[in-house]
Amino acid sequence: MPEIVLVRHGETEWSRDGKHTGNTDVPLTDRGRKQAEAIGEALRSRGFARVLTSPLSRAAETARLAGFGDRAQERDELREWDYGEYEGRTTPEIREERPGWSLWRDGVPDGETAADVDERVDRLLAELRTGEGDVLVFAHGHVLRVLAARWIGLGPESGRSFALDPATISILGQERETPVIRVWNAA
Repeated sequence: MPEIVLVRHGETEWSRDGKHTGNTDVPLTDRGRKQAEAIGEALRSRGFARVLTSPLSRAAETARLAGFGDRAQERDELREWDYGEYEGRTTPEIREERPGWSLWRDGVPDGETAADVDERVDRLLAELRTGEGDVLVFAHGHVLRVLAARWIGLGPESGRSFALDPATISILGQERETPVIRVWNAA
């Protein structure tokens, strides 16, 4: 089974400020662009059979600045969670209206549920599990957390337990026949 190397996109103003950023196409900050270049340096010596990216520009630009943009295939399954009415809002702002709110437990009005994200992630994982060679994936915090949870056989809501910072590298692999997380949230 191949290794799947996950890269969360570099910093944006909204990720820096803790705003839920789903389908809004927020660009990388200067710091985010430098982070993307550093990701490229960290991965330069690795070979990948495939490179996949979310179609959103912050992930695609991270792939390009890391030196993989010419090979990256856009995959809609890697789009970030659709936050519906909570797009662009922070958790503290949302909790002013809904005390104790959790994306993982409570979902969002007019957006996706954890089950919705799980459905598209599972389609992609089924394909990646049967592929040849390592795969590099550029995407977003919440969708990558669901992907990691599903890789190791947990439900999508278990993604809440995997903190993931911008411009980090994580590696999914296996130990013997068991899917494992080899590296998580490495800067």
